[in-house]
Amino acid sequence: MILVVDDDKNIRLSLKLILERNEYEVALAEGPKEAMQIVRNTPAVELVLMDMNYTRATDGEEGLTLLKQVKVFRPEVPCILMTAWGSIDLAVQGMRAGAFDFITKPWDNGVLLDRIETAIKINNASPATQPIQSSPIVGTSLSGILATVARVAPTNAPVLITGESGTGKELIAEAIHRQSQRANGPFVKVNLGGISTSLFESEMFGHKKGSFTDAKADRIGRFELAKGGTIFLDEIGELSLASQVKLLRVLQDQTYEVLGDSQTRRTDVRVVCATNSDLRAMVEEKTFREDLFYRINIINLHLPPLRDRREDIPLLVNHFLRMACEANGLPLVTVSTEAIGYLQTLPFPGNIRELKNLVERALLMKDPAASQLTAADFALLSKDIPSGKPIGTEPATLDSMERNAIAACIAKHNGNLSLVAKELGISRGALYRKIEKHGL
Repeated sequence: MILVVDDDKNIRLSLKLILERNEYEVALAEGPKEAMQIVRNTPAVELVLMDMNYTRATDGEEGLTLLKQVKVFRPEVPCILMTAWGSIDLAVQGMRAGAFDFITKPWDNGVLLDRIETAIKINNASPATQPIQSSPIVGTSLSGILATVARVAPTNAPVLITGESGTGKELIAEAIHRQSQRANGPFVKVNLGGISTSLFESEMFGHKKGSFTDAKADRIGRFELAKGGTIFLDEIGELSLASQVKLLRVLQDQTYEVLGDSQTRRTDVRVVCATNSDLRAMVEEKTFREDLFYRINIINLHLPPLRDRREDIPLLVNHFLRMACEANGLPLVTVSTEAIGYLQTLPFPGNIRELKNLVERALLMKDPAASQLTAADFALLSKDIPSGKPIGTEPATLDSMERNAIAACIAKHNGNLSLVAKELGISRGALYRKIEKHGL
């Protein structure tokens, strides 16, 4: 049952008609008092769709109070807020207070039904008991994350994947797509750190020939390319404020316009975002929009750094070694116990990506006659990696290790920042900021 709470009779009846046509049972309430009576006495309520204002006041306090009351009596019931676009800051306050999502008035029926279906599916989904089939994700420490992936993948809920560079955020995004109902559709990856503000609309939404000076042909945008599938927005923390506004609009309304074309088009994509930035801190610093943060952060998956999951290193090493042997047509070699022990002492600021690179280099540079990689094989190579000094040999902070890693990489590539950024697995923009941060 869905409980609709709104002081406007026409809105209540309109929503009742839409929901019942889609086979939902509906209860109606004119205000907070009536709504709470239903919430307390009707166990069948599985979602509350509620307005933010019930009198002439427009500050949303009545809605926020009702939301908090619902969460006290029925914490498991998701609440979706309804508010005008101009009052979206009220919805943000509601998300802080525990709302599942928000929609803006006037709403789009398709968007509304999609949000309701997503909320109910996630709330009713049972924890996954089966691992992801044919998953390239290696390691026992991620079982909880993979269970969450299996639980939310069949829905259309936006997912935000956070974690340091090299922790496998793209692999998780691909796993979500493979287990979703959109698995047969495209999986489109977009590195937002590499798109300038001036080209954002053209890249994401496309343009018509002649729409601006260099538009010599029509261009299909990334959202159109991802139609029916998943769009993976990597490095979303690199997006400028101006571009954030444009992205928020398409995520909120699920519509966009191609540059040079006045026709409004509808999106049909699942949105998965990733970042190695602290978006909450960026919200506090006013460099990332809070309303966009709550829009993309319905489900959050945080990937731990490799230094916090050392028990996975033996599995990862053998996995990367097997892949490298197959790719290079080499006979399979083993790794000594001492070598694994040595690798488990390294801090790996580059995380899994750095470990993979080290394993591949050790394989290619070992004695051709040797059938096993030893600690000496890795120690010799790790001298080239500033992070390769075993933990505990001298006091070090993550900042100092990061600084040393960047400095050594710059020296290695003779100042070619494009190659440095590529090896470190970060965007040029992020690299510039880190160079400035560490005074390099």
